[in-house]
Amino acid sequence: MTEPIDPYANLAQLGLVLPEVVPPVAAYVPAVQSGNHVYVSGQLPFVDGKLPATGKVGAEVSAEDATPLARQCALNALGAIEALVGLGRVARIVKVTGFVASAPGFTGQPGVINGASELFGAVFGEAGRHARSAVGVAELPLGAPVEVEVIVELTA
Repeated sequence: MTEPIDPYANLAQLGLVLPEVVPPVAAYVPAVQSGNHVYVSGQLPFVDGKLPATGKVGAEVSAEDATPLARQCALNALGAIEALVGLGRVARIVKVTGFVASAPGFTGQPGVINGASELFGAVFGEAGRHARSAVGVAELPLGAPVEVEVIVELTA
């Protein structure tokens, strides 16, 4: 039998603190519960209300610098889940969709979005393994290099 996962202890062990929910930049809410699932709106890599970088990955932002930005997006998503239902109710991360503002010819989107995927694995263990899409896009809101949205399943 496996021991239950404590996402709060895992975050503390990683030296991470859940951020406050970032206020939406348009007409939507950060997360919505529908039945046994939470759908988290696309999260930008805000830190203390500011974007630490802007621009396209493969041009103004390197892939190496974008990967921790994707991790910050995931941390912000966890903050939205915490505010809505609490991380203790997460049964598993179901699906992650990552968007990377990409310079022409940049094809490393999966590696960038690994920043988010690896955080979910570190926080939730096996329950953090998920289906995923990593998509290159021309532009993201406010010039952000990455955006991550998440679907989680809740415990009964």
